[in-house]
Order: sequence, then structure tokens, then C-alpha cells
Amino acid sequence: MFNVYIGKPVPDFELPATNGKTVRLSEYRGRKVVIYFYPKDMTPACTQESCDFRDASATFGQSNAIILGISTDELIRHYKFIEKYELPFLLLADPEHRVCELFGVWQEKKLYGKTYMGIVRSTFLLNEEGILVQEWRNLKVKGHVDNVKQALLK
Repeated sequence: MFNVYIGKPVPDFELPATNGKTVRLSEYRGRKVVIYFYPKDMTPACTQESCDFRDASATFGQSNAIILGISTDELIRHYKFIEKYELPFLLLADPEHRVCELFGVWQEKKLYGKTYMGIVRSTFLLNEEGILVQEWRNLKVKGHVDNVKQALLK
């Protein structure tokens, strides 16, 4: 069950971030916000996605948008991920998956015949008022960041 819907304000939340502070979504009112949920730091697809966002970060900044990455990894792992790949945006830690559940991305998954709970790769675009304007759920990494950039230009 999730609580975010296109055309509606996203409920405020706070999570610990890699800037050493607790970040509240409401702090970013007045800017567009791209929130991407990814399963795990240092894995091939998550690394590719994060590096794609890194490589496009200047374009996002020109569109008055900030990027926030969220996974259930602890901050210590996020720090290593940022350092290794020179990610210029904040990663937020959601080990209890509260925000993941708010967005409906914490779901049952299957891999090699085993069932487990995890993050379904998804991205959300909020406008300057904190309203969800577009979402990409259960996405494939290839070409995804380009789709988000196009949505920012609308």
C-alpha cells in the first residue's frame, strides 16, 4: 500500500543523509525533486543508474532540480558508494523501509526461485510545490535518466 499519487502532494518525510544531517523532503520546496529508489549500493545496475544520474546532474541543476537517491543501505555503505563513484548528490538511508513503503516500492520480489522483500527500482518527479508529477515504477536502467531529463523539460 502506498500513499503517493500523481497530482497530489507527497507526504513529508525525513531520513538520515550523506551530508551528516537528517533531510526533510519539505526543505526542497521551491525546487523540483527527483527521488530514485534503488535496491543496493555497489551492485552493477544500481551503480550504472547512480552514475547515469551523476553524469546528468548538471542538466538537472539547470532545471532547478535536485536528485535524492534512497535505498535501505546504511549510511556507512552510502559514503563508500559516493566516494567510489564521485556521486554529487545526497543518498538517504531507509533501513526500516518506511519511505520505501510510503512510495510503494518495498515489495515482494523473486530471484533464482527465492522470494524476498526488497526495493523495486523506481523514480519519482516532484514539482516545486512538492506535488508528484511523474513516476517510473519497476524500470529498466538503460535510457531511464534520459526519460527523466525529458520530463524535466516539459
